[in-house]
Amino acid sequence: MPRLRQVPRAELQERGDALALFFYDRLFGEDADPTEGRGTATGSPGDWWTTFALDQAIFKHCVKGFQVYRGVRLDPLLRELGQTRAGWARGSQFVFSQHCKQMRALGVPDEKVRAVAYWEVSEQFDELERAVLAYADALVLNGGRVHDEVFATLKKHLPDEQILELTYVTCLYEMHATMARALRVEFDDRDDPIVEVPAPDGYGTRDIADDITGG
Repeated sequence: MPRLRQVPRAELQERGDALALFFYDRLFGEDADPTEGRGTATGSPGDWWTTFALDQAIFKHCVKGFQVYRGVRLDPLLRELGQTRAGWARGSQFVFSQHCKQMRALGVPDEKVRAVAYWEVSEQFDELERAVLAYADALVLNGGRVHDEVFATLKKHLPDEQILELTYVTCLYEMHATMARALRVEFDDRDDPIVEVPAPDGYGTRDIADDITGG
């Protein structure tokens, strides 16, 4: 279950939150209460929306952030490459999965969508696309430490304005990927796989260091 309380429709109606109600209607169906287990039309649980509806200011800010797509001049494919790779690199199944779907909606073939996960050894991408994927890794995995050669390739193909757009959008979705994992919303509502594996019966206090060193 998500780690924060979900906001039912009745609560939004009581506080007069027209913006959140608009999206509840749009994504879940008019008059539906998504906290009762009804997912979105895209197949996701939809609890990102019911969680972020907790705070009107944050909800409004996030929705306005999504609207940045309407004004950017960056090629939608490059935008989605950055976002999809950000989801993969940050380990967010939600962001990765949703943007794989968006890439397909843009007409990207399945083999290219799948190759985002292993772009370093794939021949599916041209020079600019590889630079975008390398840049996404630098932003997400290297904390913004970008090699000059990667940036030079971006500059070779894109104007400065579009590099800024790529940077902003990729970092925006790294933030959403991180928050989705921390709050366990949508497809990131998963137990951490890194846990101790139980020892077999009779293991007792056996010293594994002795076993592997021959001590």
